[in-house]
Amino acid sequence: HIHSFFFSIFLQQTDLNSFLWTIKRDPPSYFYGTIHVPYTRVWDFIPENSKQAFQESNIVYFELDLTDPYTISALTSCQLLPQGENLQDVLPRDIYRRLKRHLEYVKLMMPSWMTPDQRGKGLYADYLFNAIAGNWERKRPVWVMLMVNSLTEPDIKTRGVPVLDLYLAQEAERMRKRTGAVEKVEEQCHPLNGLNFSQVSLKLSERWL
Repeated sequence: HIHSFFFSIFLQQTDLNSFLWTIKRDPPSYFYGTIHVPYTRVWDFIPENSKQAFQESNIVYFELDLTDPYTISALTSCQLLPQGENLQDVLPRDIYRRLKRHLEYVKLMMPSWMTPDQRGKGLYADYLFNAIAGNWERKRPVWVMLMVNSLTEPDIKTRGVPVLDLYLAQEAERMRKRTGAVEKVEEQCHPLNGLNFSQVSLKLSERWL
């Protein structure tokens, strides 16, 4: 018997709604909605029916295969501006300067934001900053906006903890389940990269008003 377990994005979880749908067939299949946050923030609130469906499934399909090095490489590449362009070429000068000052502030504060547990695991502030914000001047504005949103003290304190999607993918591999993906990197990147620069610039500007 083969059970299928599909994953997709949901923005929030309320009232312990499991976001689990069952496709009535023999054997059953399931759709499940996840959220891109460290799994430790939500694991205790995921109802048992969802965990049981995952345990009983033989095949697990995720939004993207985050355990595949190609996926990570393609996600990194799609965030970059065209060859020869830099962020200061496409952002208004004032926003670019405020962004640069903000990143300098984050880099200065990051050592105090990190937890003893992170340091005990060999995570250093400079390494972590470069892992998140390295090459930021070559990134498209929309990806810089998402990057800035993740450079907060609460987010830094949970770095090193896999997001729910990745944790479930790792668990699926550990349990020797067959895995796959329902989307390609391009299907996620192109819509975001198609956003108007002025819209993204406005959002970045609003952050520092």
